[in-house]
Amino acid sequence: MLARPSVLFVTDLAYQASGRRYCDEDIFLTSRLREDFDIALCHPRNVDALMDSFDVVVVRNSGPVLHYQKEYDAFRKEAAVRGTRVYNPLSGRGDMAGKQYLLDLTAAGYPVIPTIDLPQNLSCLPETGQYAVKPKAGADSIGLTFMPRDQLGGLAYGDILVQPRIDFRYEVSFYYVDDTFHYALHAPDPTRRWVLEPYEPTDADLSFARCFIDWNALDHGIQRVDACRTRDGELLLVELEDLNPYLSLDCVTDRIRDTFVTSMTASLHRFLDATPGARNGMPPQPSPYAR
Repeated sequence: MLARPSVLFVTDLAYQASGRRYCDEDIFLTSRLREDFDIALCHPRNVDALMDSFDVVVVRNSGPVLHYQKEYDAFRKEAAVRGTRVYNPLSGRGDMAGKQYLLDLTAAGYPVIPTIDLPQNLSCLPETGQYAVKPKAGADSIGLTFMPRDQLGGLAYGDILVQPRIDFRYEVSFYYVDDTFHYALHAPDPTRRWVLEPYEPTDADLSFARCFIDWNALDHGIQRVDACRTRDGELLLVELEDLNPYLSLDCVTDRIRDTFVTSMTASLHRFLDATPGARNGMPPQPSPYAR
């Protein structure tokens, strides 16, 4: 009898996310994934010590990296050294690599909220009443502040991003497994980000979201494209979540939820078949970070 693939499922079940219950979503996901995989749950601070014993590390609702930045940086280095298979793959260009992508996409002319990180580029931002200032390593609105334009010149640049504060009608998120769209949800009330309702995207909406999926070029994994609808009807990218996007599976129908889990399961199998790893023929290499 062939051994079932083993999964180290990274989650912080105790993390208190505003408007979301991380624990419920990951309890549900692991209960379904156990039909195909042998699964153990692990806090993000403990991955480095445990990952050699599993076929793949699946990073899910592990909370903002800034709460365990040192451990996360060490994990990325060790995973590369040891040939550890990580899902989502750590080659993502979105949030898992920091907020540089907002600057890159702005410079490349993508439909994204204009973003700068240097005072000499303030003239590139449109005139508006207020501007959002956020840390480059931020998440979950941690460290987010708003201020008028005349105060932007006195900021300590280097670790911050500046964007115009957009007067939007609503936020909408598009959810993908690999490069396949599964569902969309939106927050009709701009002041209640996580009170979500089903959203039926237009062809134009899907083309918008797809351009960022194509740009990120992840062969496997779960991605969430977050956007806002401006008063003029335009969609602008807010975030490209490719590290541990919360899926809001409690807001979709049973059919959509089942289809999503089936797709994620198939994606994980394809990922394991397509990528070498320490548990299927590639021996762990000595780590230069080991003490």
